[in-house]
Amino acid sequence: MAGVVISDRPNGLPEKAARAAYTLFWAGARVFSIVLLLAAWEILARSGTFTPFQLPALSRVLARIWDDALSGDLAINTALTLYRALTGFLIAAVGGVMLGMAMSRNTLARWFFDPIISVGFPMPKIAFLPVVILWLGVFDISKITMIVFDAIFPVVAATMVAIQGVERELIWSARNLGARDHELLWQIVLPAALPTIMTGLQVALPLSLIVAVVTEMLMGGYGLGGAMMTASRFANSTGVFAGIIEIAVVGYILIKAMALIRRRLLIWHQETAAPYTA
Repeated sequence: MAGVVISDRPNGLPEKAARAAYTLFWAGARVFSIVLLLAAWEILARSGTFTPFQLPALSRVLARIWDDALSGDLAINTALTLYRALTGFLIAAVGGVMLGMAMSRNTLARWFFDPIISVGFPMPKIAFLPVVILWLGVFDISKITMIVFDAIFPVVAATMVAIQGVERELIWSARNLGARDHELLWQIVLPAALPTIMTGLQVALPLSLIVAVVTEMLMGGYGLGGAMMTASRFANSTGVFAGIIEIAVVGYILIKAMALIRRRLLIWHQETAAPYTA
């Protein structure tokens, strides 16, 4: 019948309820494996398969985390670990992007730094920890230095690959329109390279947290890694497993925050566009 529009989707409250149910279902599906793992942990710990020293019950570990939160130890250790990890990450991010830009656009810079990057990227940088301790001691500067040393390599590599992969047609078109070198860099090259650069940063961020925890374990002091080692020295397995959960939660939040920043920065990019539905 002319003038009549037939909709194939439900309207009003039923549609909202269906969307809410769909969202809730997939939210539960995404965490199902984690919930199953935690339930298995609690069941195994209470079944007697493992001793409380080998595997303390999840409920005891959560109680320990709650006690640490009430005493303020959790906030202090988390803040110190995040301070070291994020400081090192920011230095590596800025330095890595700048160095990658220089290597991709300057022949002399690439000639000098490319062998260093090629040799340093695959090697375990933790081997330099004794040298860093000898030179800088066991304080924050040493830990941040190790974080920068580890995290800068994926940023440099991603920046080089991203800039070299920018379509030549974009650069030629901009030059034909009269774009200067700095305009070409900031308005054409960097925006086009940003998705790959962000991928390098997303690799460097959890790496920064890993190195922060490892250096805290090896050097001692406050922080999530240091608290775990202190608990281990006193044979406190509950404290060790509490540290594992705390680090896992912090890492998950950092990764989700970085993914959110990526979506915000690349809102113009096709990867953030909603899929088209007819």
